[in-house]
Amino acid sequence: MSAYGDGDASRPMNAYGDGSRRAGAYRGGNGSRRTGAYGPTELLVIAKEPVTGRVKTRLCPPFTPAEAAELAAAALADTLEAVLALPARRRVLVLDGRPGPWVPPGFEVVPQSAGGLDERLAAAFGGCTGPALLVGMDTPQITAALLAPALAPGAWDGVGAWFGPAEDGGFWALGLADPDPALLRGVPMSVPETGAVQRHRLVEAGLAVRDLPVLVDVDTAADAHRVASAAPGSRFASAFGRLTGAGVR
Repeated sequence: MSAYGDGDASRPMNAYGDGSRRAGAYRGGNGSRRTGAYGPTELLVIAKEPVTGRVKTRLCPPFTPAEAAELAAAALADTLEAVLALPARRRVLVLDGRPGPWVPPGFEVVPQSAGGLDERLAAAFGGCTGPALLVGMDTPQITAALLAPALAPGAWDGVGAWFGPAEDGGFWALGLADPDPALLRGVPMSVPETGAVQRHRLVEAGLAVRDLPVLVDVDTAADAHRVASAAPGSRFASAFGRLTGAGVR
């Protein structure tokens, strides 16, 4: 997981070109997109509003801040679309920033809490009342097939947690049968050992942990190239190709 919410008092125009208000009790705008079937699990997406200069700053250079925000917007759109297709009891966008018409129907939007990323993740799970699975916005290559094991009938039978490790040592997905915020508080975030510490915390708590596939998350331009190649039909790949001529600069 990346550090999604380093605040900035000035809220410039986001990459979608809207100036909508800060997240609150907001639900996605009207539209005809269909959502996946009902399921027992709450699905959470933790993300930052793709505002120029506040997202994907590690992509700069070679990308400009505006280009990095465009890539972030595409990654978030791909992620939300993937989550919409999955069976869920509730779909929540846990947002640092302001929602707007770019939020698809079928999502409830709640603001991220204050504090470090561990506290914000803990608070996101604390708002759940049953099994919950959380993903970030840095893996636009996620698909229903990748997440299917954690959402299949019986996915929580004898399972306390689902864990999606990231190649850089973090994690891209975390599912908890009993979403206890204490399982996340105090875990060091955005460091190479984040995933190992988080998984150990789950095991130490006595949870049976099952793993999802290892994925690359987008932190650098090289990561972006790999992810775009892995998801050639995605918005992210389209934006990346348009900005680079299909190659890392």
